[in-house]
Amino acid sequence: LEAWRPLTFPKIERHSTYSIATNADQSEFWLRAESDRSASGVVWTNQYDVFAYPKLRWRWRVENIYAKGDATKKSGDDYPARVYVIFQYDPATAPAGKRLKYGFAKAAYGEYPPDSGLNYVWESRDNPAEFVVSPYTDAMMMFLKEKGPAKVGQWVEEETDVLADYRRAFGKDPPRSASLAVMQLPAHAGERWL
Repeated sequence: LEAWRPLTFPKIERHSTYSIATNADQSEFWLRAESDRSASGVVWTNQYDVFAYPKLRWRWRVENIYAKGDATKKSGDDYPARVYVIFQYDPATAPAGKRLKYGFAKAAYGEYPPDSGLNYVWESRDNPAEFVVSPYTDAMMMFLKEKGPAKVGQWVEEETDVLADYRRAFGKDPPRSASLAVMQLPAHAGERWL
């Protein structure tokens, strides 16, 4: 976890915990996220070039889903697991209005917020959509990689083309520089592994 920094939210007092777990013979390792009416994340401290490395592959397992989860509503923005690709904001290429808005954000928080992002989630419902706009911001697209309870308790392999996903979701090329995050944002008890 040395290459990851914690991400917490000012209005959320309890934070999820992250640790490295392993199987009995220590041949495999994974990130274990646990929550108990808590929320937080971990963000990779490095950047990478999405044009040079467009493929993203991971596996995940969750132990539960949330009956009230609904990707289309703020009140239902609860997922047992999320994997983010966070695209870096570049003031040199941003329009004037965005530079002003992001300048205020940097003054308030000490760093620029992401330009945009792709959020790969395990959706609680069997939603027919491939992706939806985040109920919080149109700069974040929510890709519904797994849906419903059918695979709960099983390791599920995922692979995606970040460039193709971004182009489908936003209709243009992404910023070149990106980072990754794993977040456990439900305020319910449970655990999941990535």
